[in-house]
Amino acid sequence: MTESPAIKKIVIVGGGTAGWMAAATCARVFGERLDITLVESEEIGIVGVGEATIPQIHLLTQLLGIDEDDFLRRINGTFKLAIEFVGWGKPGESYLHAFGPIGRGLGMAEFQHYWWRAQAAGRLPAGDHLWNYSPAAVAARANRFARLDRIEGLPHGLAHAFHFDAALVSRYLRSHAEKRGVRRIEGRIQNVLQDEHGFISALQIDGERRIEGDFFIDCSGFRGLVIEGALHAGYEDWTHWLPCDRAMAVPCESASPLLPYTRASARAAGWQWRIPLQHRIGNGHVYSSAWMSDDEATVLLLANLDGKPLADPRPLRFTTGRRRKFWDKNCVALGLASGFMEPLESTSIHLVQSGLSRLLTLFPPQRHCSALADEYNRQCIFEFERIRDFLILHYHLNGRDEPFWQDRRNMRIPDSLAAKMELFREEGRIHREADELFTEVAWLQVMTGQGLRPRRHHPLAHLASDAQVEEFLQLVRDRVGKTVAMLPDHAEFIARHCRAEAA
Repeated sequence: MTESPAIKKIVIVGGGTAGWMAAATCARVFGERLDITLVESEEIGIVGVGEATIPQIHLLTQLLGIDEDDFLRRINGTFKLAIEFVGWGKPGESYLHAFGPIGRGLGMAEFQHYWWRAQAAGRLPAGDHLWNYSPAAVAARANRFARLDRIEGLPHGLAHAFHFDAALVSRYLRSHAEKRGVRRIEGRIQNVLQDEHGFISALQIDGERRIEGDFFIDCSGFRGLVIEGALHAGYEDWTHWLPCDRAMAVPCESASPLLPYTRASARAAGWQWRIPLQHRIGNGHVYSSAWMSDDEATVLLLANLDGKPLADPRPLRFTTGRRRKFWDKNCVALGLASGFMEPLESTSIHLVQSGLSRLLTLFPPQRHCSALADEYNRQCIFEFERIRDFLILHYHLNGRDEPFWQDRRNMRIPDSLAAKMELFREEGRIHREADELFTEVAWLQVMTGQGLRPRRHHPLAHLASDAQVEEFLQLVRDRVGKTVAMLPDHAEFIARHCRAEAA
């Protein structure tokens, strides 16, 4: 193939959170050096499953120069410190996956090894648990929040993310992008045109109208109009590991208190999300159609709301997995077009962000750069597979009695996950490889919260005396508790700093 032309025009296919996030980010980075066009149709709705985020969302707001209070005010947003998992270990039990670190290391050993040592020796206060040493967990349970960069005596503050209305976020990002020169074209795509080498040359919309481009970003949702419809990049189905393939979503009236965390409650054949916003609560029931009917799922969802439903339940269908090629020829897929990870750990928005960051790092100087595409795909596959393992862990490490859950407990898991669980079970160690999204502390909380216990702890935790370990644990516990006690109520903080007009 001869030297391909330089990239001068980017065409984004589809709007929604992914499309407008891509448009705003590309406009911020490239400015007027590239022409950026987004094509979408008002007739196609937004799939609103991405209403909760993880702390990496701050990388986006910082890049775009977004004021956090203004952002939350305009998207009816609230703060998120954790995800509460109810009934995943055993019915009636719950635990938190809280953001940020737990405690702090001492010498060469991580904090939990000292806690395990004290626990094994029976030297912990009655009722003490690992989350007493997590600022985010203690604040979440107390419904308190403030922005803290640092806590006295601890090398960190209070890590947080957001809950928000996905439709309002898309609108916000659209305004941000259009102010930076992004051109929006309304229309339904009728055909994707390719040149003699199979590269995308243009979109045909509303009859004979053509939208030409040099590089295309497919944000067309599950349909994957370009990456799959034209390029046939392929899809790797993970239903055998993550069999939930449907969801019913419905908003309901708000309820007090305004919790600063997401809730994921295990149900008979899946789980239910609860996402508190300023003006409503977002709810959804994720389930496997092989184990539960749509009618049963709807009844179960509506029976477990905190307030009156504000709409009819909306059905969603999906297949958990990933695109075999995320970047094929001159097209990159983002959002639902790239694959689907059920929203159990709020990774949807992050995967759009990381895909964009990776694309900008590897952005091609010309339309055809197979080496860059290969590296992009390698990195995306690694990230998707490690997130997949983390989600499977929640299902596999359960203590429930329903047939669906027994099947999950007995299924064969990926070798990569089995090795990680065995390392923790035998030695209390967690190995985070390269740029895995979830940290050692995230894995620690889920494995501990769902009943996996290490047989041994780190030998370096024995270099301190029993008295020194007790004093160390009490110091951390007291610092966290005293700091959180001084924080305002979550709802009070929002009312003071970022209250939405519609709330």
